[in-house]
Amino acid sequence: MSDIINILPDSVANQIAAGEVVDRPASAVKELLENAMDAGATNIQLIVKDAGRTLIQVIDNGCGMSDSDARLCFERHATSKIHKADDLFAIRTMGFRGEALASIAAIAQVELKTRQADNELGTQVEIEGSTVKDQHPCSCPVGTSLAIKNLFYNVPARRNFLKKDTIELSHIEEVFRRITLIHNDISFSFHSNGRLLYDLRADTMLQRVCQLFGDAYKDRLFPVEEESDVVSIKGYVAKAEYAKRTRGEQYLFVNGRFIKHPMLTAAIEKAYTDMIPESYHPPFFVSLSVDPSRMDVNIHPTKTEVRFVDESPMFAILRAVTKKALGQYSLASEIEFNPSTEFDFSPAPKDYMPQTPRINYNPNYNPFSSQKSGNQTNRHADNLTPSAGMHGWEDFFDEKKQTSEQPDIRKSENPTIQSSDCFQILNSYIACPTPDGLLIVDQRLAHERILFERLSSHEKPLAAQQLLFPVNCQFSAADADIFEEMMGDLIHSGFAIERMKGSNVFVVSATPDELSDSELQELLDTLIRECKGAMMEKFVDRRTRLFMTIARRMSVKSQKPLCQEEMQQIINDLRNCSMSTVAPGGETISTILTAEKIGQLMNA
Repeated sequence: MSDIINILPDSVANQIAAGEVVDRPASAVKELLENAMDAGATNIQLIVKDAGRTLIQVIDNGCGMSDSDARLCFERHATSKIHKADDLFAIRTMGFRGEALASIAAIAQVELKTRQADNELGTQVEIEGSTVKDQHPCSCPVGTSLAIKNLFYNVPARRNFLKKDTIELSHIEEVFRRITLIHNDISFSFHSNGRLLYDLRADTMLQRVCQLFGDAYKDRLFPVEEESDVVSIKGYVAKAEYAKRTRGEQYLFVNGRFIKHPMLTAAIEKAYTDMIPESYHPPFFVSLSVDPSRMDVNIHPTKTEVRFVDESPMFAILRAVTKKALGQYSLASEIEFNPSTEFDFSPAPKDYMPQTPRINYNPNYNPFSSQKSGNQTNRHADNLTPSAGMHGWEDFFDEKKQTSEQPDIRKSENPTIQSSDCFQILNSYIACPTPDGLLIVDQRLAHERILFERLSSHEKPLAAQQLLFPVNCQFSAADADIFEEMMGDLIHSGFAIERMKGSNVFVVSATPDELSDSELQELLDTLIRECKGAMMEKFVDRRTRLFMTIARRMSVKSQKPLCQEEMQQIINDLRNCSMSTVAPGGETISTILTAEKIGQLMNA
């Protein structure tokens, strides 16, 4: 029987390793940026074309490489940081495995130019599919330029799994943020398809946050800082009122490396207990310094997962320092350190006699007089009488008809449902007596269905309210491009929006009725997130999800009192909907309580 076990060629082994290290263009960007920082660069340029499919190039002014190192760096497990196994537990650099460049070279066409400061000429290496095509001297500045062209050109199956350019670019941008946030002492620039997205100068961490997320963050964050034998903490946490529904702006770093650690994230969020709703999450930008021997970063190919020896003490310290910052700075903002001294406490003159207060009243006023208009008193009295809004109850108790759980209100042309018939239950449900029973309509879901069908019909835009002062909304570069694609649908939804030329800022001058300025940025962030989700799911229509989100946010809320005209308008509009029984999200809008059901409840 012949042997069946073979040793894989290096080219195949590198392609397999590439599946672990480089699963999309953003992964290659991460590896190249980390290598540039490890080279001691103070200025790094990132250039991509077609969201990294066509080109990913990183140019740095670091130490550069010699001729032999320029060739050797593409060999598997070639690294300058590890010499023995114990070095794995004393790592303070970013890249150390020695797999990244070998893996990238196996699935792309790579061009490397590098020069050291004491050499007049540099060296250029060209590799394609792990095969060295050429190496020769070249003229280039000190540092390294590494260009990755046609990523996954020889692995078409993996290339076919890449998402739209907007999605892949957003992943690249997220990697760029994770690296540039913590390495604020380095200048970075980011170009996409010839357009400058970011130009970050070396500055403080707070300024770097503002450079990436907008100047508004300068007033949204509290500093946190603590030194201990277990961990050193430094960074910023958001004020409670700026908590969001997603965790998109939570950045945790350990020894200069972005990590995902649910336990430490929970420590920060626990500090906000009773300050924010359960479904909200606070943004934070926190850096931890830990003795490398007390942690292990070598448990995941992308090195985003970390194990700590002292996890429980770190949890307690991180929670305590966050709670301290929230209490200390929140209290300080409420205290008035310069109290007003405008009050006059000088003594009254010696013979001063204060005047007796006088009460003016109409002696002819009689609150029980029949001459008084009864509009005000009758209005309150009508609301208290059992007959108010109860027309048709006789039919309700006499007929005792059974109906379906989800009545189609379009078929109910009952003339007895008039404005005076409808009334609210718990300020959340509209109740209408009918010959079939008591019709119960969820006011929020009904209004959501009405708005959704109005938006989807494209007959006419929703009513808009002009803002007294236009609001500037700033997004990341990738999100700004996604938002621009949605602008047509948003204008139809009642917004007036214009993008400022050459920036990622959008000026909103009008919004749908009842949308407050404080809700605007959160709504737009939610729309972008929903749009991204629709792009990731092949069978979800982006426009449908967009209109569902707007309708859900703009619908009348539960616990809101409605007047008779408002209740009747919802009922009439719901009748005209093509699907009046369920909301866009699938929830049941209405039901009918028959006399039999009420009897069963009473006798239960």
